Amino acid sequence: MSAAPSAVGQLVGSSRPLSWVNTAYPFAAAYLMAGGGLSLELVLGTLYFLVPYNLLMYGINDVFDYESDLRNPRKGGVEGVILDRRWHRLTVIAAVVTNVPFLVALLVLGSWSSTAVLAVVVLAVVAYSAPGLRFKERPVLDSMTSSTHFVGPAVFGLALADGPVTRTAVVVLVAFFLWGMASQAFGAVQDILADREAGIASVATWLGAARTVRGTIVAYAAAGAVMLLAPWPASLAGLLALPYLVSVWPFRSLPDDRCEEANRGWRRFLRLNMLTGFLVTLLLIWIARGG
Repeated sequence: MSAAPSAVGQLVGSSRPLSWVNTAYPFAAAYLMAGGGLSLELVLGTLYFLVPYNLLMYGINDVFDYESDLRNPRKGGVEGVILDRRWHRLTVIAAVVTNVPFLVALLVLGSWSSTAVLAVVVLAVVAYSAPGLRFKERPVLDSMTSSTHFVGPAVFGLALADGPVTRTAVVVLVAFFLWGMASQAFGAVQDILADREAGIASVATWLGAARTVRGTIVAYAAAGAVMLLAPWPASLAGLLALPYLVSVWPFRSLPDDRCEEANRGWRRFLRLNMLTGFLVTLLLIWIARGG
């Protein structure tokens, strides 16, 4: 009986509850802004990207990154559990069992275009960590794939609602993608030593801490600049890149042997996301009401 809570706790922890909203929110916001209403598609899609999707994404990662996680001092809390070996098989099974019903339902309810988008999104999630693919160990492709994990739900929401591909939608998605790449790259900086010790490659192990952070600064700045191309008042979202630039700037000359100091910036990043999400929500409400 005592093993059950441990298994549940490991599964929930492996899905990163702190990050659930980061995938459900882009889907729901895109679906509604594209003209989708309160519907079964909205409910199922939001629930899927809230928990099962994150269990698939992070659970598989925890199973196949076990050796690296053991060496990583930041693992074991809100930034990711160290998934006990005895729950590895259960985690993979739970990820499949919780994902399949939602994927089948969304396939039936969707169109050919939304199904194609969903297939790419799920493939990106699996390919990031699964043996034989391991996109997370292919520098730059790791950042692109990780960004797809968060931008993909938004693209799927747009496709599921059969929304028009407007200039605003393209600008927002491109800016969001650049922001996602920057965020993944900066997150990888703090893991340089642990990843190298475990023989895991990443954009950060390839470029080194300082150059990766500088690349992050460029990508955040580019994301903000791209958003300025959106019509008013959506262009105001370009200003939201500024706090991220300020947050990572102090680490622009960080040496590799002090990479773990970047964790301060990463924790600040997690808090910034909450503030940014709030401000984006206010902006979306303003736009929905006629700007």
